[in-house]
Amino acid sequence: MELFIRPVTPADAADILRIYTPYITGTAITFETEVPTLEAFSARIEGIRHKYPYFVCEADGVVAGYAYASKHRERAAYQYSIDVSIYVDAGYQSKGIGKALYRHLFNALQSYPFYTAYASITLPNEKSVGLHRSFGFHEVGGYHNVGYKMGKWLDVIWLEKPLREYDTPAKEGV
Repeated sequence: MELFIRPVTPADAADILRIYTPYITGTAITFETEVPTLEAFSARIEGIRHKYPYFVCEADGVVAGYAYASKHRERAAYQYSIDVSIYVDAGYQSKGIGKALYRHLFNALQSYPFYTAYASITLPNEKSVGLHRSFGFHEVGGYHNVGYKMGKWLDVIWLEKPLREYDTPAKEGV
């Protein structure tokens, strides 16, 4: 299987939504409960990709996964922190796509002014926890019974990964 990782384009929205939809409708991995329209999802991608790295992975020419960074929180002092997300099509899992996407994403993040990456993971999800730990993330806390989906209360853990030394930022207002 040949993998090709590239920046997301507006034309990828339908493929990304195709990958994401089963996570919404059939799992508690995302707390989203309604599948967004393609128009709304396209706008979401556009709102992210101009400020943060966002990549898709093609496997033999088919979009099989995606990963991106996004704003961590709204307040200005959080501007040096980001959240990361990754989703792989169920038919392409356990084929190295997640690791390839994250290698690409974290390599790209070296040229951005961010200091810490955060990931939130709904439990249980050992695959995702393992993937994140393999990239240097460690657990920093969690929320118990924070979400209700698919007939049960769910916990979420937060993991963090330092991206660079915590020196004085070059400038404020990233």
